[in-house]
Order: sequence, then C-alpha cells, then structure tokens
Amino acid sequence: MTISIAGYCPDTGQLGIAISSSSIAVGSRCPWLLASVGAVSSQNITLPALGQQTLEQLAEGLNVKEALEAALATDQFSDYRQVTVIDAKGESACFSGAKTLGIHNMVQGNNCVVAGNMLSQQSVIDAMVSNFESTSSELTERLIAALEAGVQAGGEAGPVHSAAVKIVGDCSWPIVDLRVDWADENPIQELSKLWENYQPQMQDYITRALDPREAPSYGVPGNE
Repeated sequence: MTISIAGYCPDTGQLGIAISSSSIAVGSRCPWLLASVGAVSSQNITLPALGQQTLEQLAEGLNVKEALEAALATDQFSDYRQVTVIDAKGESACFSGAKTLGIHNMVQGNNCVVAGNMLSQQSVIDAMVSNFESTSSELTERLIAALEAGVQAGGEAGPVHSAAVKIVGDCSWPIVDLRVDWADENPIQELSKLWENYQPQMQDYITRALDPREAPSYGVPGNE
C-alpha cells in the first residue's frame, strides 16, 4: 500500500520524507518530521502516534534505534506496523512487523532509509536507495526522484492514488509540505509538478514569515 523514503542532506541540514500510497491522503497520516531532530514514516497499517512518539524520544536524546524501540513498545499491535526513522546526523533505523502486508522490504542507505509494502517486487526499494545515493540535487527533488525510480522499478502491486513530500530545515515549521491527496493516476507525477511550481517561491514564503519588511509582493491585485 505504501512506498516511502526518508532522507537527510548533510550540506543543508534538511530532513525530508517523500511517500506514495494506494490509499487516499497518505501525507496526512504517515510522514512526521521535527526540525533538527528527525523524520519518521509510520506506514503499512498506520498508527500516526508512532511518528510523534519516535520524534519525542529522539528529542529527549535517545538514538534512532532506542527511540524507535521505545515508541513501538507502547503499541500492542506493533506486528502490523512498518516504521522508518532518520535523525539529524543521517543515522537511521527501521522496523517491519510480522504482519506487514504483501511483498515488503526496508533498506538503510547513505543518509536515507526506504521502505515499502504491497510491492510488485523487493527490488523496488533497492532502486529507490540507488537513485537517492547517486544524485546530488536539492533534497526535495532527490526524494521525489527516488519515488519515481521506485515506480519505474515496479512500484506497488496495484495503482497508487496519493503522494506527498515534506521537508524541514532551519525553521521550526516545514519549509516544504506538498500533497496530492487523490489522483486517479500518476500522483507522483502530479507531486513533481507541484514542486516545480513551488520551488521558485519557497524562499519568498520563508522571508515573509521571518521578516515581512523584506517580503516580496504576492503579485496579486492589491499587493502588486
């Protein structure tokens, strides 16, 4: 039902997750991020609280393995969960319960961790890791490209309908939070188009938040 990649950029300190699913609105339930702390994807039969709890444990000083184990220990149905976590050093951990759906796989790569369930084949996840590790562009672009590589390698066993990408950097809020909650086909392609449109404006929105005096106009009637 889901493929995801969590990644870290050592050059910018950004953390991010890109994710796609056959289910509606995957971006509302599965990716959880905290600036300068970590990123968690709680998927398969999703318990969103696992994302929140893992980040809380990381913020308390636990390492990624300890934080993930502490969060899972609170869930009596952990056998149904698939969770990945990466911290602000690029260290990662992952977990797939015994009842993870269909063909599934998880791989920890260089500054990334990738997971999927209900896959067409396990090599989908390897293709995503390879794509991420072999590129050096902006983190959002790399994460979306990794999703696309997963689809090209076979993707999920069935069609996907939603996709999302979320990035945290120096600000306390996500600097990128783009979602395709439902598309009859090609939600990852739609997500890529959203990013192409948002990327040139991203810094403007950060500037507006931090110092409105320097804010560029919106280019709309009344604020030319």
